[in-house]
Amino acid sequence: MHQGNQLFNVRLAGSPEGQAHSDNFIDLEHLMTIARRQAKTVAITAAVGLLLGLIYIIAAKPGYTAATSILLDDNLGKFADEPSPAPANMQTDTTILSQIAILKSAELAEKVVRKEKLDENDGFMNPPRSIFATAISTMRSIVGLFGSSKPANTDGLSAADLKVEYAASLLQSNVDVQRQGRSFVIDLTYTSDDAELAGRIAKAYADVYLSDQLDANFDATQRATVWLQGRLNELKESSQAAALETERFRAANGLTAAKGALVSEQQLSDINSQLILAQADTARARALYNQYKSILASGPEGAVNNAAVVSDQSGTSVIGTLRARYLTITKREQEIVSRFGQDHPQAVSLRTEEQDVSRQIFQELQQITESYRNQYEAAQSRETSLREGLDSATGKTSTANEALVHLRDLEQNAQALTNLYQTYLGRYQEASQQQSFPIAKARVISVASTPTDPSSPKKKLALAASLLLGLFAGAGIGAWREYRERFFRVGEDVRSLLGVKFLGFVPKLEGITEAKRTPVALEGQPAPPARTNIIRLAVDNPSSQFAETLRNVKIAADVVLQGKESKVIGVVSVLPHEGKTTIAANFAGLLAAKGAKTLLIDGDLRNPGLSRALSLSTQRGLVKAVMDGQPWQNSVKVENKTKLAIIPTVLHRNLRHTSEILSSPGMKKLLDEARTVFDYIVIDLPPLGPVVDAKAFAPMADGFVMVAEWGVTPRALVKSVLQAEAEIAPKILGLVLNKVDMKRLAKYSSYGSTEHFMERYSSYYLDTPRMPPTKT
Repeated sequence: MHQGNQLFNVRLAGSPEGQAHSDNFIDLEHLMTIARRQAKTVAITAAVGLLLGLIYIIAAKPGYTAATSILLDDNLGKFADEPSPAPANMQTDTTILSQIAILKSAELAEKVVRKEKLDENDGFMNPPRSIFATAISTMRSIVGLFGSSKPANTDGLSAADLKVEYAASLLQSNVDVQRQGRSFVIDLTYTSDDAELAGRIAKAYADVYLSDQLDANFDATQRATVWLQGRLNELKESSQAAALETERFRAANGLTAAKGALVSEQQLSDINSQLILAQADTARARALYNQYKSILASGPEGAVNNAAVVSDQSGTSVIGTLRARYLTITKREQEIVSRFGQDHPQAVSLRTEEQDVSRQIFQELQQITESYRNQYEAAQSRETSLREGLDSATGKTSTANEALVHLRDLEQNAQALTNLYQTYLGRYQEASQQQSFPIAKARVISVASTPTDPSSPKKKLALAASLLLGLFAGAGIGAWREYRERFFRVGEDVRSLLGVKFLGFVPKLEGITEAKRTPVALEGQPAPPARTNIIRLAVDNPSSQFAETLRNVKIAADVVLQGKESKVIGVVSVLPHEGKTTIAANFAGLLAAKGAKTLLIDGDLRNPGLSRALSLSTQRGLVKAVMDGQPWQNSVKVENKTKLAIIPTVLHRNLRHTSEILSSPGMKKLLDEARTVFDYIVIDLPPLGPVVDAKAFAPMADGFVMVAEWGVTPRALVKSVLQAEAEIAPKILGLVLNKVDMKRLAKYSSYGSTEHFMERYSSYYLDTPRMPPTKT
């Protein structure tokens, strides 16, 4: 037994729940199976959504929408604006959004209300409301009772003003303003239950908006003109004061200007020019003086020889004449000496004349040298005088420059104020001229008209949206139902999760009108009315799927319990009302009908459902046979047709220790004696979940058949119970799924599973037992 328990635990460990869902890829076949399963739910929910959409269309009040389009165009103001060589700036997104905000503003709405006198229009102030609008308004009122919102501040407002504000709020709630794509066109729409009122309000909105633009431009220009006028007066006074201060400072510091420059600066420039010329004259005079002085220093003879150099300069024509005469005398002397000798009187006379001319040249050179000396001294004296004058002028200019810095600052301040005054004067003139231009930079390109067809409710859209919402809601409900799907549906659920043999499906029994407690036909008693009995469902319908499943249970018991001459088989379930009693009774009846000696014992001492179902009224039962030592054969009832032996249980209200009775020596003695008589002993035991009776009986049983209700018994509960019952789990022969809806079974199976093709086996199941499902 311990080895069997280990084997069961290994099977459970090797087959974890959800192993089929461990793959990460999407199982399309599984999704399609879910879709088929939940198709009815989705269809019903979609139909409900469509019905709600129809109700909405019928109950909703029709609405009419009028539209007008406004173009924002800067070119409209080109006549009022000064022409500019630069291209006109495009409207930015911020500017367009600002205009949209203006169209949505409460101030503009109030102007429309006053223009069209909407506060006096009862149809506008109290429009008819649909059922949905009334319900929403009621809900808002209820929510407002619990809110903490403060009432609006109405101090200083008259009843008429409050009425206008309320009308403006109603108007704003039905106005929609949108930009048309990326263009400069703004679409304004208004929706109302009155088509004529919708067109009138949309047109009034455009008119009021254009008028508001003109008024805003005029007011802004007027305010700018008034402000510029005051600013001009201030700038004019400041400019004049700055110019006067500049001239006063100029006069106080002797910074008189002539021809664009200060007098001291002009004087300094002139002295500097004269000094440069004087320095050049001094240098020239000194050079000439030194030249002649060097000639004189060479003596009379050297002076005559150097006279050729001096004779080339201007102002030395006398020396040149004397030099030419000297050369002529010298030449003639040489001719006389060569002819007549040096002592010739003419030669002597010529030498005397030559000496006289030489002395004249030397005297002339002395006079010229003295003249150049006088010129040099005069030039040097003039240069000294000019240098002293330059130093004096430079000192005065340095002092004037310090004052000139402050003067430049005063002039710049005065010039800046003058320029600013000129600029503001130009702006003032421009603003004054623009006051007379009634031009707004917007125009209406599509005038609103009275709509002819209602814009809401949009029937096709409402139906499509309601159908789509219904489909989504149905998909959500279906997903929620699939998430809650934790029950046994197909044989693979049993094999993969529990690791036990799946014995088959028992269809849901329904449609029979006989009473649930039908008396069984016993030997030695009058036959009851000919009606289908709970114990004979499989016997009377041997070709049904019910009987086929029970035969599969017999095969499993014979294979697993091979070698045992008498087999004690307990029938259990985890929860009450799963049909284990019906399975136990029909399994025993089927065994007896096949000729096997079978004993059926009602082992559910706390709730003997088998005894009640068979209507066995007796004072002797299992408890008397076990506890009082009475022969158990005295408590046996034998079914008349199948010869099935039955030991019922009499309900004892004061019976408490039922588990001790089932595990008592008396119970063991009963089973040991019964094994010598019967081939099969089938025991209907209490559920495993709430009581421990089946656990106490486990050592005496050879095997157990577990019954679970299809779509009701949680898989996790069965798994946890079997893991906790170490005595029972190894003896599980298999599991039967009871109360199966055969029509829905295929929806929970994959394409390759047996359940998917269950309808094809219907020709093999000729008989279908029909009986209300038991609660035992």
